[in-house]
Amino acid sequence: MSELKGGPQARRAAMLCQNVRFGLYLDQRRRQANALELRDLPDGTHGPEDCADWLRKACGIESRAELDHNDNARAMLDRIMADYSKWERQQRLNDRICGGVV
Repeated sequence: MSELKGGPQARRAAMLCQNVRFGLYLDQRRRQANALELRDLPDGTHGPEDCADWLRKACGIESRAELDHNDNARAMLDRIMADYSKWERQQRLNDRICGGVV
């Protein structure tokens, strides 16, 4: 079998994994899931490669290129993106509230 070629979904995933904010999202998720304190898992723990490893595992793939060829993996990426976007919106709202803008 020839190696799969990545397309727009693979690029989307690569950009997500390079996003520092996505790493912070994964830090917070892991703290919540494992009842950890910030001192146990500080912000910035998930770098780009950690994010890529997490994403491949979550989507059940070996390579991000598979996202353009596997409907189930692409659907999981869509869910991850939606969950992350929801988290980002909540973070912005929290920042405005704490900053006294709201």
